Amino acid sequence: MRAVAEHTFNEANRPGGDTHRGRHRAYDGRHRATTGGHHVAEPEVLSVWATAQKTGPVQRRGRYVAESVKHPARMLPAIAAHAVHAYTQPGDLILDPMCGIGTTLVEAIHAGRDAIGVEYEPRWSNIADANITHAHAQGATGRASVVRGDATRLQSLLPAALAGQVALVVTSPPYGPTVHGLVRPGADGVEKFDNAYNDGTDRGNLAYRDLTGLADGFEQILHGCAVLLRPGGTVVVTARPWRKNGQLVDLPSAVIAAGIRAGLVPTERCVALLAAVRGGQLVARPSFFQLQAVRKARTAGTPLHLITHEDVLIFRRPHEIPEFG
Repeated sequence: MRAVAEHTFNEANRPGGDTHRGRHRAYDGRHRATTGGHHVAEPEVLSVWATAQKTGPVQRRGRYVAESVKHPARMLPAIAAHAVHAYTQPGDLILDPMCGIGTTLVEAIHAGRDAIGVEYEPRWSNIADANITHAHAQGATGRASVVRGDATRLQSLLPAALAGQVALVVTSPPYGPTVHGLVRPGADGVEKFDNAYNDGTDRGNLAYRDLTGLADGFEQILHGCAVLLRPGGTVVVTARPWRKNGQLVDLPSAVIAAGIRAGLVPTERCVALLAAVRGGQLVARPSFFQLQAVRKARTAGTPLHLITHEDVLIFRRPHEIPEFG
């Protein structure tokens, strides 16, 4: 914890000033600007992130410890990596207040950034620690720490010295108490396992709240993030809607409203693909349960479609944060 807690940042002395902040940079940008009569690279701004050219298991293979697969709602590493490269520079500090198995932290330290994560569930924070150790064994140069605790109380969990030091927040809210998880053959058909954030005995996890409660809790988290962010710092939240009893639960819209109430300014709404792009076509990679739900809905006459993306909601911290509450 000490290494990250003592992280300091001098904006005036950072190479490149603040020209990179808030610019979504594609890796294959075209030459557009000129300096002294010579063309220099000016990245294209793209709102679609091609983050699933490889499957999630392939992205994690060898880069994450084997236990990582047990988390029921893992962020694609390519999504976290894209956000890190698009909105920060080496040496910047990145925060994930709901870090799970530490995907944001691992991708940050592999990119030469420093990172700090908060995780409520000890099971996942232990795996996050193992993933950080594994990343360092593979040559990651950034520093990272995981703090166990309730992210709705960020300011009491993290050192006051971190206020105004964070360049980027990357996170994702939970999708209800149970999610897709993994499947295996069972006596009565297919069995689901590793499909919950905990064993159900601790209801402190935001996943056990209804949409209103989840949005309220996430608002508290985002306000804590705003205090830790440097002025102009960026928040990237991935979210997708889900269905409860057949009805659509619009989580992305709830996240945008929570961010605004927390004093953040919405700046972009992008798409992170969960499908590959092959020959100009999307190749969906649905879970067993997604396919099952779509087939049942279509049989019942509802033209449901497979989800092939996550919403990426991007906010900026203004120079002054309103009083919270």
